[in-house]
Amino acid sequence: MKTQKPENLITVLDAGSTKSCVLVAELHDGVLRYRGHGVEPSKGMRKGLIAELGPAAEAINRAALTAERTAKAAIETAVVGIGGTHVRGMNSRGGISLGSRMREITREEVRAAVDRARNVALPADREVLHLLPQEFILDDQPGIHDPIGMVGNKLEVNLHLSTCSGGVAQSVITCANRAGLEVTDTVYEGIASAEAVLSADERELGVCIADIGSSTTELAVFFEGSVAHTAVLPIGGDHFTNDLAVGLHVTVEEAEYLKKTFGHCVVTAVPQLNEIEVGGDLAISGGQPARMVRQRFLAEVLEPRARELFTMMRDNLRQGGVLEALGAGCVFTGGGSLISGLLDNAESLLRVPARIGYPVPLSRMPEELAKPEFSAMIGMLLYTHRTQVRKASEEQGLRSKLKSIFAGSF
Repeated sequence: MKTQKPENLITVLDAGSTKSCVLVAELHDGVLRYRGHGVEPSKGMRKGLIAELGPAAEAINRAALTAERTAKAAIETAVVGIGGTHVRGMNSRGGISLGSRMREITREEVRAAVDRARNVALPADREVLHLLPQEFILDDQPGIHDPIGMVGNKLEVNLHLSTCSGGVAQSVITCANRAGLEVTDTVYEGIASAEAVLSADERELGVCIADIGSSTTELAVFFEGSVAHTAVLPIGGDHFTNDLAVGLHVTVEEAEYLKKTFGHCVVTAVPQLNEIEVGGDLAISGGQPARMVRQRFLAEVLEPRARELFTMMRDNLRQGGVLEALGAGCVFTGGGSLISGLLDNAESLLRVPARIGYPVPLSRMPEELAKPEFSAMIGMLLYTHRTQVRKASEEQGLRSKLKSIFAGSF
């Protein structure tokens, strides 16, 4: 059988708290096309971070082998998603003087201005994940997205830096290496999710994407087309599940089932007399005898956790100076975004419209992947494709748009 040349394949890895996913796509006439994927329950993870390298690498390896079988191609390299509370964002400004005479701005001047802006003191353990220009200022004229070819004396740039813990990032890379994958790039999962679910209009008007994973919620705010703010909150879908497990005295597995089937984040939306059966014949009940509980009790447990998450999110966006910039509201994605009533809490606390973000489907992609929990993974493919296109155009000496030029890390 004739296999695809490796350079036409893009592989991404999302090693999350709950599951490890490997997704493979091929580039066919400039279009991304699904080739295969593998999903395995994660092992050796704790609170979104790798606690044991061996079991974590084993889960990644199994997911990669499944992806290889479905893709009918060997996988050697991968782009890896980075998430967790160690990821932080900051804004910086810097620039260069071009001398007393007016000069045309070239790519070299742009790079020099960005290098000056990125030259901020970071703690020894921090690594830069992304350098994302927000706007260029040429001779005090702001709002320029692509200054190449313009003429001026002084070029400055407002830059958003996304940073992560070098040690944590290295653990993920080591795991991937142990699983037989060479890591070619790392992507902040909040940025990746945005790639899969946000429209260009939303990015322009101002929008916050919140990817609610198992252990954390990853935020990215876009305004006027550029990243204005990134942050990670220490609450995810597992916190809702664990609250139910404790409140109902059931296993975590049954709590997860009850959350998805009967859970609601607005107490008053659940009829007072509704009752549900807990335990009994369910294989996931841990063998406990069946009993009836008020369905409202689940909402009484889930609503406070939802309000805690959105209060924390509101405070974070306010501190970042972007709470008033959400003209297009908030988009929620990730596996934890699907709890009933979650959007109602978000809209009442954040006072902006909210919607669930589903990932844009790839050509030939199976329906099972068209869910919010796979947004980051699909977004990583789209992001990687876009950065590859940018690198190719740079090599050909083309003047591609600046948002593409600096989409990846330097």
